[in-house]
Amino acid sequence: MASWDDIYCRICENILTNGRQVHNRTGVDSIKIPSAFFELNVGKEFPILTTKQLFIRQAVLEMLWIYQAQSNDVRWLQERNVHIWDLWEIDENGDWKDVNTGKVLKHFDPSYAHTIGTAYGYIVKKMGLMDRLIDSLINTPEDRRRIMSLWQDDYLDTAVLPSCVWSSEWDITDGKLNAWVHQRSCDVPLGLPFNVTQYAVLMKLLAQVTGLEAGTLSWSIKDAHIYVNQVDGIKEQLDRYHRKGSLPAPELWINPEIKDFYAFDNSKDLKDIKLVNYEHMGKISFPLSQ
Repeated sequence: MASWDDIYCRICENILTNGRQVHNRTGVDSIKIPSAFFELNVGKEFPILTTKQLFIRQAVLEMLWIYQAQSNDVRWLQERNVHIWDLWEIDENGDWKDVNTGKVLKHFDPSYAHTIGTAYGYIVKKMGLMDRLIDSLINTPEDRRRIMSLWQDDYLDTAVLPSCVWSSEWDITDGKLNAWVHQRSCDVPLGLPFNVTQYAVLMKLLAQVTGLEAGTLSWSIKDAHIYVNQVDGIKEQLDRYHRKGSLPAPELWINPEIKDFYAFDNSKDLKDIKLVNYEHMGKISFPLSQ
C-alpha cells in the first residue's frame, strides 16, 4: 500500500482534530497547526496520493516551469493547458486583481505583464540555482552547501506570491541523492500533494542525470492548514482512507536515454515522464483561496 497516503491522512486528521481556526490574508479562514514533518523513501516508493486522483502532468509541468524553463511567464503553462497560476497572473496594465471582485490587489510595472513577478522560476534563473546544484552533484559530491533558496528579500516586493516551498537542501550519501524541503505555508488539500510529487520527480530526474539513485525526501512545514471551505472534501478523502486503506503505489517511468536535465521533454505531452499502474479512488475538488 502507498505509505504517502498514510502520512498525508494522518496530517489531515491532526489538523482537523488539533488545529486552530484563524483568519488570514485570503479572507477565508483556515484551520492550522504550527508545523509538520515527515520523510519519504523516494528510491523505494514513488509518492503520489491514491486516496484521490493527482494530475501528474500538470504537477510535473509546473515543476519544470520553475526549475527547467526557469520562467515566471504564466503563458508558458497555459500553452500546455496548465492553469495553476491563472489567478496570480499580472494583467497587461500591471495589475493583479481579485478574480471575484475585480479589485486591484497589487500593482506592478507593466513589464511584468503575464507573469507572477519576481518569484519561483525568475529567482532560479536570476541566481543560477539549478546550474550550481547540478555542477556540485557531479563535481563535488562531498559538498554540504547545496541549498536552493527561492526566498530572496530583494525580490519579495515585486513577487505576486512569495514562494511557499522556498528552500531545498541536497546531499549525497552512499550514492543516493537526498533532499530536505521546507515550506513556509502549506495549503494541505491542494498544495501539499502537488508539491511532494513534484519534488520527488525532481529528485529522480536529478539522480538520473548525475549518475545517482533517488534517496530520502525529508519535508518540513510551517503553518500547515486546511481552509474551512475544504473540510468536507478532506473528510471525504479520510472516509475513503478508513474504509478502503490506500492502493498500491505506482511507478514513475523516466526516459533512460536523457542524461541532461534541460533535455527532458516539457511539451504538453510530457513524453519523457510517465506514471505506470497508477490506481486511485477518483477526483476530489477543493476550492482555491487566492
